Amino acid sequence: MAVRALEVTLAFGIKPFDIDFAQHVSNITYIRWLEELRLEMLRQYLPLRGLIQSGLTPVLTETHIEYKRALKMFDEPVGKMWMTEVGGVRMSVEAEITSPDGVSAKAVQRGIFMHIATGRPARVPETLKAFYAAALQL
Repeated sequence: MAVRALEVTLAFGIKPFDIDFAQHVSNITYIRWLEELRLEMLRQYLPLRGLIQSGLTPVLTETHIEYKRALKMFDEPVGKMWMTEVGGVRMSVEAEITSPDGVSAKAVQRGIFMHIATGRPARVPETLKAFYAAALQL
């Protein structure tokens, strides 16, 4: 199995407003869960407050979700996200949303860091590169 560098895990509760007219979890909810997972990864490895104070912000450039199995009210989904690529400017993460019945969705997201003042791309912070490199050595 490939290394899941900087993996984070969150349990999600399904709320009535997460359910769409087809009686399953809305695709909008999956996007929100991915955001929560990315924020947790930042919290653990590159806190957002310090990042913004340094004049940088993360920006998504691409999201791809493959829905495997519908989640319904009272299911107990768990999300996992891990870093798969850290380059000079770009980074990528992968994620899975699972329940006791199996994988519900798989996602890939790509992004950059941006200078808040100029709106221009920034290099991936060295702190994140170091955490990623260390995780790959395990």
